Amino acid sequence: MNTNDSSPQNPDFDVLIQGGTVIDGTGAPRYRADVGIKGDQVTALGDLQNATGSQTIDAQGKIVCPGFVDVHNHSDSWLLNTPNFISKTSQGFTTEVIMADGISYAPVDRCTAQDWIHYLLSLDGLYPEEYTGWESLEDYMNLIDGRNVQNVMTHIPYANLRAMNCGFSRQRVDDFQMKQICSEVHKGMEAGAVGISTGLDYVAQCFSTTDELVEACQAMAEYDGLYVSHIRYKKTLMPAIKELVEIGKRAGVKVHISHMKGQHPGQAEEALEYIDQIARHEVDISFDVYPYQPGSTMLHFLLPYEVFEDGPRKAIEKLKQPEMQQRFKYGLENYLLNISAIQIAWVLTEKNKHHQGKSLSQYVEESGLPKEEALINLLIEEQMAVLLVFNMGDDRLVDPVLKHDLYMMGTDGIYMEGGMIHPRQFGSAARLLGPCVRDHQLFSLEDAVFKLSGSAAQRFGLGKRSQLKEGYFADVVVFDPETVQDNATYDNPQQFSTGIEYVLSNGVPIVHNNQPLEINSEKLPGRYVRYQPR
Repeated sequence: MNTNDSSPQNPDFDVLIQGGTVIDGTGAPRYRADVGIKGDQVTALGDLQNATGSQTIDAQGKIVCPGFVDVHNHSDSWLLNTPNFISKTSQGFTTEVIMADGISYAPVDRCTAQDWIHYLLSLDGLYPEEYTGWESLEDYMNLIDGRNVQNVMTHIPYANLRAMNCGFSRQRVDDFQMKQICSEVHKGMEAGAVGISTGLDYVAQCFSTTDELVEACQAMAEYDGLYVSHIRYKKTLMPAIKELVEIGKRAGVKVHISHMKGQHPGQAEEALEYIDQIARHEVDISFDVYPYQPGSTMLHFLLPYEVFEDGPRKAIEKLKQPEMQQRFKYGLENYLLNISAIQIAWVLTEKNKHHQGKSLSQYVEESGLPKEEALINLLIEEQMAVLLVFNMGDDRLVDPVLKHDLYMMGTDGIYMEGGMIHPRQFGSAARLLGPCVRDHQLFSLEDAVFKLSGSAAQRFGLGKRSQLKEGYFADVVVFDPETVQDNATYDNPQQFSTGIEYVLSNGVPIVHNNQPLEINSEKLPGRYVRYQPR
């Protein structure tokens, strides 16, 4: 693709994309059209061959479509500290919805801020010295606004609310505490959040009852908020989905399942049948997942919950207790995990960097210790900051979920510099556009673009974004449908996708040939996007 940066006098458009085929993100058939952009908006679609632009993009043979939306990720600190998060923008992601799984860096108070930074280091990547004293959700989002090239929307992370008002213990939430939690939900919705997120296999919120979650969700019902949940996967898929449906019905809110997939053949199909036959008739429901079967999370996810009951910063002392090691041993046995298929993706200290890429079984064998003792020692040495990739399961197991009409993209991407991270961080969008369409023929290219853009824009209330229409914000991707391809692998995960040639955010070019473009501006084009329910 060639660009012409010569600037004619009094051009018709700031950016003119000529010769391409438009897929508008609504699911409608593609059509031939040029795209004219002025400022941050698409102002013309059609035959613009005689028009001029300050910058012209030749899109002959290419698809021109809206920018992609990642509704589930762990980009929270990277979007605060990275002007162009190229592992995501190179795939065409122009909008990210952060603070997933009910855990993040806001809201916090002076008692919980450092606990969350400690707990999330191997997931969201913020270091203690990077904390500047923010507390509210709006404070954090205002810090992000204009600090990077992507648009950012937020959830209200429920565990943060619970920890501020109840601590990290398993105690029942009393009436006073519930009132405070609901007040924080109101504040978050007023600040522009899409709704509540939970991660019911993670700290603090793992102790939440269904009744408690219903009451919290009722506090956002008047805002038409969305309840987005990493459901209780440890209880197995079907009971977890049924609890989500119950919460949505009783609270009167829409619900969304984070990274929904089965662990065994037939499990995803069973869940989808329940959703089609029952759930979608009882509650307004949707879901996301990345186009891979293996997962990734923190090593301390496998610990007994009581390790964290006094807060994440006190977890190491608890891990040193002999009874806790025994509990961890029982847990590893009950999970029935094949530790030879679980890879150490990233660790905090240089001392153990040489273990990155090894399986847990290799690490345990080299230690000469029982597995529970070896892994606890690793957590202690790394101040709990160990990231894993669970390299188990055939990627095709997730195909039924990807094909479903309620599905949209959530990469669940976790980035760590130099880490052997999950390839979904670099390859998710290109895999959906390329192999899922061309090779596996799961759906049309129009459907793939819809799953990456318009579907999420409608569901997550992005307003005039991620559809290519006149008067909409100019978040735009130009890609080659014949060559678009993910290149990241489990053995070599930090490889950029190919075929996504040009990306614009709010009318500003941010990527050319998978390379970030330098923007000479004090304020970058990315914006804090507030929820706009339909």
